[in-house]
Amino acid sequence: MWQVIGHERAVSLLKHSIESNALSHAYLLIGPQHVGKMTLAINLAQALNCEAEDKPCLQCDSCLKIAAGNHSDVQVIGLDYNEDEDAERKLIRNEQIDGILHDASLPPFEGKNKVFIIDGAELLSIGAANRLLKTLEEPEARVTFVLLAADETRLLTTVVSRCQRIELQPMSPAEETQALIETQGIDAGQARLLAGLSHGCPGWAISAISDGKILEQHDNELNQILDIIKGGYEERFAYAARIAGGYSQNRRAVYDTLERWRDFWRDLMLVKLGCEDMITNIDRKDGLLKMSANYSLTKIRNFIRSIESAGIQLKQNVNARLALEVLMLDIPGEEAKSLPVTPGA
Repeated sequence: MWQVIGHERAVSLLKHSIESNALSHAYLLIGPQHVGKMTLAINLAQALNCEAEDKPCLQCDSCLKIAAGNHSDVQVIGLDYNEDEDAERKLIRNEQIDGILHDASLPPFEGKNKVFIIDGAELLSIGAANRLLKTLEEPEARVTFVLLAADETRLLTTVVSRCQRIELQPMSPAEETQALIETQGIDAGQARLLAGLSHGCPGWAISAISDGKILEQHDNELNQILDIIKGGYEERFAYAARIAGGYSQNRRAVYDTLERWRDFWRDLMLVKLGCEDMITNIDRKDGLLKMSANYSLTKIRNFIRSIESAGIQLKQNVNARLALEVLMLDIPGEEAKSLPVTPGA
C-alpha cells in the first residue's frame, strides 16, 4: 500500500514500471516542501525490496526496516546542518556523494535492490553533481537513484536529463481536505483549516496534527501580524529589525514569515470580494470580515504586491533590514469613515 497522499498518477507510473520490469535507474521528484516527495521515495524503496506479492506491503521485515531507516541497502542523503543554520548557503558535499557511489558499486547486502535517495538535490555542489553524473550515465544493475528537489532549475541540466522526471503538484483544498479526513481521522473543520494552511502540501498538515505546537506557532504569528498592522512606526521598525536579524542564519524562516503576511492580506482581499469560502485562515473568518470593511480593495491589492516585491528583493540579496522596513512603511492605513449627515444641519 502506497502511503503518499494524492499523486495517483505518479504512483500508477511507478507501479506499472515495477510490474513491467521497466524501472528507470534514476528518478527526479519535483515539488514544493511537504508535498510528498520523501514519502513517495520511501514507498518506492519499499516496493523494490518488499517480500510480499502486493508491494509495498509495509508489514514485512524489509518494509519495516526501510520505514525505520535501518535497511542497509536504502540510504537517504541530504544536508547535515542544525536548524539554526541556513540551508540555502550550504551544499551537499563531494564526500557524501563519493560514499554512496562506492556503496552503489557493491551488490545489495540484504535486499533485492539498492536505493539512494538524495533529498534537496538542487543543493548538490558542482563537484558532487558531476561525480553523480558519471554514475547516472553508466548505472549499476539493481541500483536506483531518487533525487528530490523543490527547484530543478538549480540542478545541472545534464543531471536532469539522466533522470525520469516526475512532478508532484500541490493538491486542491477540497482534495486535501477529503484526504485528511479519510487518512487522519480528523473532522471536516480541522481538515479544511489544515488544507488551507498547508497550501496543498499534506506533509505539513500531518505534522500539525501530530504536533500541536505548529498550529500554536502559526496562531501566534497571525496575532503578531495584527499587532504590527495596528502599531506605530516604532513597533513596525523594531519588528523589521528582529526579522532581518535572523535572515543570515535562516532565510527560509523569513520567507515563511512573508508567506504568512501574504496569506493574511490575500484572505482580506477574498472576503472583500465575497469569496469567504476560499480563504486560508478559515478560523479567522469573522475577524477578517470586520477588518476588510476598513480597507479598500485597491489598498489591499497594492500591499500584496509590496509583500511579493519584498520577497523578490530578499532573493536578490538586497539589504534585508531595508527591504523589510520599506514593507512596514507600505502597510496601508484604515479608511476614514465619513460621518452621517444630519438633515437640516
